[in-house]
Amino acid sequence: MLFTPRTPRVAAARRLHRRRDRDETGRFLAEGPQAVREALARPGTVVELFGTPAALDRYADLAARAVGADVPVSPVTDDALAALAETVAPQGLVAVCRHLDVPLERALAGGPRLVAVLAEIRDPGNAGTVLRTADAAGAQAVVFAGDAVDPYNGKCVRASAGSLFHLDVARAADPGAVVAALRAAGLTVLATTGYGDSDLDDLADAGALAIPTAWLFGSEAHGLPAELTAAADARVRVPLHGRAESLNLAAAAAVCLYASARALR
Repeated sequence: MLFTPRTPRVAAARRLHRRRDRDETGRFLAEGPQAVREALARPGTVVELFGTPAALDRYADLAARAVGADVPVSPVTDDALAALAETVAPQGLVAVCRHLDVPLERALAGGPRLVAVLAEIRDPGNAGTVLRTADAAGAQAVVFAGDAVDPYNGKCVRASAGSLFHLDVARAADPGAVVAALRAAGLTVLATTGYGDSDLDDLADAGALAIPTAWLFGSEAHGLPAELTAAADARVRVPLHGRAESLNLAAAAAVCLYASARALR
């Protein structure tokens, strides 16, 4: 018997599209086989797996893995899956997951060497892409600071392409306190700004990136708050060798994080 959009468990999961319900329940949705695979690889994360019969057959390995972890696997109609998904052409699987974020102190306790801080970034696509890039560059933690987007926003989860489940994610209300905690943990704090007095290439050539580093990234529209920029150990600009006015947030973050990753290795 297939669950429909009106089945109480489907209706409850569908409410997780709203941030208020995600915050109240401590749960969120992960859509598609890639996200489901990475979520299942993190024990205790997945609460329930919904899938159409066709998708559960196509991704039988994921369904079996869920069953082996005592995760309920619930077959749903196409209409129910469409209600749970946010994409135009969903791939047939949606998992209900527990929140993953940890206190900032815990994220820093292990002595991370590379951390990305998303300070008041509002765009979920950008935030998810930076999270994915941070993971690829070998960062150990990503901090959502201030009035930042919810890391469990569906678009952010999808843009992270599973990286949300790979590293420590922390949320902190006070960006200034984040900078103080990063510095206390032995990290050099670098603020990215197009008007920085330090050139990224010059820092890399001087070996200044071969130390534990936290990068501060601000919103694409407004950049970093002035007080946060001032609180950093250095203000860094990405050199522009062509005629482009600037790089978007995700591209600039990739350049900075990979410059650190190369130096640290």
